[in-house]
Amino acid sequence: MLTTRYVPGAPNWIDVGAPDIDGAAAFYGALFGWRFQPGGPEVGGYGLFRLGGRTAAGGMQTTPEQGPPSWTVYFHSPDADATARAAEQAHGAVTVQPMDVQDLGRTAILADRAGAAFGLWQPGRTKGLEVVQEHGSLCWVELHTADVPAAAAFYHSVLGLETFGADFAGGAYTTFHPAGQSEDAMFGGVVPLAEAPAEDEAYWLPYFEVADTDATVARAAELGGTVRLPATDMPSVGRLAALADPYGARFAVIHSASRQG
Repeated sequence: MLTTRYVPGAPNWIDVGAPDIDGAAAFYGALFGWRFQPGGPEVGGYGLFRLGGRTAAGGMQTTPEQGPPSWTVYFHSPDADATARAAEQAHGAVTVQPMDVQDLGRTAILADRAGAAFGLWQPGRTKGLEVVQEHGSLCWVELHTADVPAAAAFYHSVLGLETFGADFAGGAYTTFHPAGQSEDAMFGGVVPLAEAPAEDEAYWLPYFEVADTDATVARAAELGGTVRLPATDMPSVGRLAALADPYGARFAVIHSASRQG
């Protein structure tokens, strides 16, 4: 499971890019109870979404030249430059070269073989998100891609991630966990695009824990979001839904089975 005791290969940051960061802040604030703390010009206006005084995500205003509005999942790297080189050697791409963010850490944006974008965060003064698994915070990440074995091989060679085939809803579900950790440390999974025929591109999807999936879906729609998958029960997993914010950035919400009852 996700924790804030970050180890190499584990997700340790997420952020959203939107053409109107104030509008995005209003949407996520009403949905998750986040408060947006904008950054100064020294960080290009990049800000933090805070939940109960702890950092739950980052956010920034983006232009069309920077790509469509989206969420980016970042993974802990002890050496962002070496990880970026490994991605290129594994036939991925480096779309934003490694760079320092003051003394907070070092970051880069990569793409895997199928084009799914993801980030690296090499901790400096900022180790990562300060809250996960709680209501309104990140609890799972999921890769949607056409070739599951190829994706597993790529992330193993680049981030050292290990996979496990779990029985899930009558079928197999491939999960990720950091190298050297037990299967209990799984933090995400892989969904074949063939199971979601409306999708034609690979991407990482963040999941946020919520107290009531149906109420969250209804609220998202009221706020101008899009319901991509209505609230659905997954045995032994929870009640989940796939959404997009008013600008098109995709995310999912879940009330986990472990929290029900």
